[in-house]
Amino acid sequence: MSNGWDREADVVVLGMGAAGCAAAITAADAGASVILLEKMPEGREGGNTRISGGIWYESLDRDGMATYLRSLCGPFTLPEEIVQVWADETYKNTEWLEGLGVTPGVHADYKPEYPEMPGAEFYGGYLGVNGEMGQQLLWKALSAAVRDKGVEVLLDTPANELVTDADGAVVGVAATSGGQPLRVGARRGVVLATGGFENNPDMVRDYLQLPGSPVWGSPAGTGDGIKMAQKVGADLWHMDNMMAALGFAADGFEAGMYVMFIYSMGFICVGNDGRRSHNEMPPQGHGHALIDGDYELFQRRPLHVIFDETTRQAGPISPPREILPVGWNLLMEGYEWSADNSAEIDKGWIQKADTLAELAEIVGIDPDGLEASVADWNEACADGHDPLGRPAATLAPLATPPYYGFTSAPLLGWTNGGPRRNEKAQVLDPFGETIGRLYAAGTVSSTYSRCKDGGFHIGDALAFGRVAGRNAAAETPQ
Repeated sequence: MSNGWDREADVVVLGMGAAGCAAAITAADAGASVILLEKMPEGREGGNTRISGGIWYESLDRDGMATYLRSLCGPFTLPEEIVQVWADETYKNTEWLEGLGVTPGVHADYKPEYPEMPGAEFYGGYLGVNGEMGQQLLWKALSAAVRDKGVEVLLDTPANELVTDADGAVVGVAATSGGQPLRVGARRGVVLATGGFENNPDMVRDYLQLPGSPVWGSPAGTGDGIKMAQKVGADLWHMDNMMAALGFAADGFEAGMYVMFIYSMGFICVGNDGRRSHNEMPPQGHGHALIDGDYELFQRRPLHVIFDETTRQAGPISPPREILPVGWNLLMEGYEWSADNSAEIDKGWIQKADTLAELAEIVGIDPDGLEASVADWNEACADGHDPLGRPAATLAPLATPPYYGFTSAPLLGWTNGGPRRNEKAQVLDPFGETIGRLYAAGTVSSTYSRCKDGGFHIGDALAFGRVAGRNAAAETPQ
């Protein structure tokens, strides 16, 4: 091959999630030859898209959703050109998926997560393949379409470095396949769609200030694309934006266990001093919650979760497959949570004690503080009013021993930051200049600077994946 390449194509795409699939499909439709490199082996590929809800949001109006995005960004504004392309392209997502043979359907009656914000009325709720959530349905449809378009897919082939020419333009990728070096040339462009950095502990500590957080999604998101882009001069954006939730690491499993109290609201969250510091169930979306009149990341720090026997018996504290068929440990590792939480208690994942003071000692909480907090909580439940603002419908006392607890680190869902890009999905350097022939889409370089609603990440990945694939394919061949 020319220039020492082992393989060569017009467009090289890194990553096989929603963004990478959309980029590869669109570039192929434009007449470009495409090679897609995926770091994970067969059966584990697809990034967070594969084990997510696989939901995209329905846009009822382009201009209206542009208003909503501006509202969600608040003071962390985006360039208006990006807002307009996002609004236009996400509006086209459903039609584009239908063109691939996907049958969209409404999934339940989902309302906007930030109804108080201007533009929220143009958010049309959740759409999914056949109206269903999760179960790998969207990823399976996208990955099948990639292969139907004749894209060459190389699994178990992690990219290590972007190769540049004398002018700094990206002309190929250095990767590893089968334990051997592989150089793949890109005559027109390279698209980064490698996912986030939630599985890179150093980056999580440095950018999110969260040491030791387990991860809900694919283990593939280790920040590879971000580091490769940095090496060729990329600027970064949104590096402190993320989504986190209650959950914990479990011995023997790659991904963390997600916790969501849906059968009983009888739980509280406390700090090391045993005290509640906030409403555990504030109005929130996919990442940010309305707290003290402003929007902030939630959960942002480690907390101890406490509940009682009544809550344990009410149902699983991790949603079962029939309610939420998402997550790496459920879909890929096959873990089914026990109906009464007893198996997880027996495994030692959840601590148990006959008294609050004993539980506090086990978990590492101040006993006096925990006892006082539970007493205050139970009084608030009896009064029907929580001084910290938790809704009355969620006030359930902790009055039936034994008591249970675990520490939420918290559980990372995904990160949003990565190489800064423009409305054409071109990666930019710190001076706002494009890095030649390099594009990015998906959570490696998410659009979202602050709040984001349900279905936004898949919507953004599909939209800017297409933008990246289209523009990479339009480059003049080298």
